[in-house]
Amino acid sequence: MNLTMFELEGKVALVTGGSRGLGQAMAIGLSEAGAEVIVTSRKLSSLDETCAKIEETGGKVRRLELDVEDIAGLQNNISGAAEKHGGLDILINNAGYEEVCSSLEIDEALWDKITGTNLKGAFFAAQAAARSMAEKGSGSIVNICSLTSYVGVPTAVPYTSSKSGLLGMTRALSAEWAARGVRVNGIAPGYFRTELTDAFYKDEDWQKAMLDKIPMSAFGDANDLKGAVIFLASDASRYVTGQCLAVDGGYLASI
Repeated sequence: MNLTMFELEGKVALVTGGSRGLGQAMAIGLSEAGAEVIVTSRKLSSLDETCAKIEETGGKVRRLELDVEDIAGLQNNISGAAEKHGGLDILINNAGYEEVCSSLEIDEALWDKITGTNLKGAFFAAQAAARSMAEKGSGSIVNICSLTSYVGVPTAVPYTSSKSGLLGMTRALSAEWAARGVRVNGIAPGYFRTELTDAFYKDEDWQKAMLDKIPMSAFGDANDLKGAVIFLASDASRYVTGQCLAVDGGYLASI
């Protein structure tokens, strides 16, 4: 088997929401595979840790201030980064927001904040990246979906709606952009403890209930996403588009 198909040497990857958690792990994984990585966050200072970890291993990393709710700024910054680096090869649409709330208490501002970040922002980031990729005739976009792209979760209606929409968007864009050489896929992480989900994991009863539902009887580690994102970003998946890979310890297969 030719393992060089997994290598990302000479590729430029942009990871939104790369300051912590899953975004940080995926950015590091892409760098370990040889890519030059651009990590983004609303505050450049929050990217210090990610950049330091990548630089420690000799990787090339750049930081970019990016607010996915500011659509004009989002597109200008992604286009500018693409122009500066001679084009983009990979986009990881990872920036996300969640706030647990009873559906009877959700107001318009919260709905717009969650769906605007997770779905609207993801679309316009993909659009800006795809314009650069289409010029080159190649590129890979990986949208970070969720188990809620497939199943409903109480007190997470805006989040579930946004992630279900993101899966639909992944499929629609893959069909439209395949002719331009741009592949669009998704990853649906299972139960991973991050700053965004930490409130759940503080409840030991909740942890036990969730572990009972996961066939592998373990929560995911952020490093478990590295292989999946490298596969979908690399030539190893050159004939794969419109798919969503669940990295969930078997959760979806068992329900």
